[in-house]
Amino acid sequence: MKLLVYGAGVCGSLFAAHMHEAGHDVSLLARGGRLAALRRHGVQLSEGDSPAVRRVPVPVVERPGSEYDLITVFVRTHQVDAVQESLAGVRGDVLFLLNWAAGPEPLGKVIGDERVLLGFPMSGGTRDGDAIRYRRSSFLTRRVAMPVGEPDGRTTPRLERIVETFRTAGINARAEPRMDAWLRTHAAFEVPLGQAVHAAGGPVALADDPGAVRDMLHLMRENLAAAGAPPVPRAFTALRTLPEGLLVAVLRRFLKSPTAVHSGLNDRSPAAVAELERLTEQLRTPA
Repeated sequence: MKLLVYGAGVCGSLFAAHMHEAGHDVSLLARGGRLAALRRHGVQLSEGDSPAVRRVPVPVVERPGSEYDLITVFVRTHQVDAVQESLAGVRGDVLFLLNWAAGPEPLGKVIGDERVLLGFPMSGGTRDGDAIRYRRSSFLTRRVAMPVGEPDGRTTPRLERIVETFRTAGINARAEPRMDAWLRTHAAFEVPLGQAVHAAGGPVALADDPGAVRDMLHLMRENLAAAGAPPVPRAFTALRTLPEGLLVAVLRRFLKSPTAVHSGLNDRSPAAVAELERLTEQLRTPA
């Protein structure tokens, strides 16, 4: 597969490195200082707390070429408009693997509806200088598969081909027939979580404030109720039905877990804040 990975952050770098090592023709698009670092050292990966750094020589580009079998987009929500403009004249299906709660229509506005696929990256990690520090259990062997789907929910030959390609490369992926609803449910949970963590100064600090966790839960419930449809995955229904005290205890435990502490929740950069603001706007717009 000839593949363009658009976005060289944590998820895009992990994905590009793994697809490259699986033998695919991969180019990783980056800009600025990140582009320079990747050209010098390749994608640098460090597993867990290990000081060892593994370098994967993924080819990097500053702008897209003319044609690909698949373009995977790993960027922040508020950066999508610029990505669409840069891909307008590039041939190939486009799989948006990112936070998104505005439905598929805006994604095809510039590049064409027929090119759009939806998904969400289930890998996780953090930047450690120019290296990506990740937990192997959160990427290749993660129990929850990476969902990918057609905007209209169909199981098409191209969707089956993409899912099979990812699986063959060792990436746990699955076809999700309600990908749009999945993304909106995730945003309903993610936005209050990200905002509360940012306001508290980190996930552990938030966990130590039961009142703030309770307020966060109320916002999650409001978002899910406003969606007007059952949550996807169905497990998120628990946020609306289980007793508040139990949910607060579960959320506090999660916030102190290695998964939360070593995730992007600790990212308080302007880009992370801007993404949460854009997602908030999308959630306020009726589906």
